[in-house]
Amino acid sequence: MTTNRIMNHPVLGKLENRKTVTFTFDGQTFEGFEGDTIASALLANGIRQLRVHEETGAPRAIYCNIGHCFECRVTVNETDTVRACMTPIQNDLKVESGKMQPAPFNTSPENWPRTYAEYEERNKANKDGDSNV
Repeated sequence: MTTNRIMNHPVLGKLENRKTVTFTFDGQTFEGFEGDTIASALLANGIRQLRVHEETGAPRAIYCNIGHCFECRVTVNETDTVRACMTPIQNDLKVESGKMQPAPFNTSPENWPRTYAEYEERNKANKDGDSNV
């Protein structure tokens, strides 16, 4: 666990004598330190990919690490859309990576609306019976 950590930080000090916390990620057991977030504990254990893009399956990881972007969404104890960068680890926490989801449209990506206005226009046309939009 400690191979990917700065154990003696010039500003934060030493990480010695920290309590170890055990948790699982995708069924594999890992250790972190009390006070770690899920993201920092996974990074310390060499885990970079936290989920895949819901539609394309492209790997996704930590981006902002301050809770704004939601790129680090994981499932924690069966609760979806938990931000790994903001959630502290706890003993026996069960964390699962984000999986691919079915596409929200029946067409290929190049035919998806590019703006909300285009989406609304297509929905209005579909409600009016015009399926050619």
